Amino acid sequence: MDSGDHINIRGRVREHGARRLTIARMNAPKDWQGELRTALAAHREPVTIFSNNDFRLFLQSFAIFFTATMLFVM
Repeated sequence: MDSGDHINIRGRVREHGARRLTIARMNAPKDWQGELRTALAAHREPVTIFSNNDFRLFLQSFAIFFTATMLFVM
């Protein structure tokens, strides 16, 4: 193997990064800042301890626990 056969890894990594950046820019929505602000605002909303899904999960878990306890007691 002579010195002419070496692969330029750094150049390939830069080219790959440039391609990925171009693809990301093409796939980004026009108003990406607005969507980002909306997503961040939704993420920052206070979470209650018993939201809809959590309360339903609690009730299901309690029903299973109660049923298992009653079967064990009998």
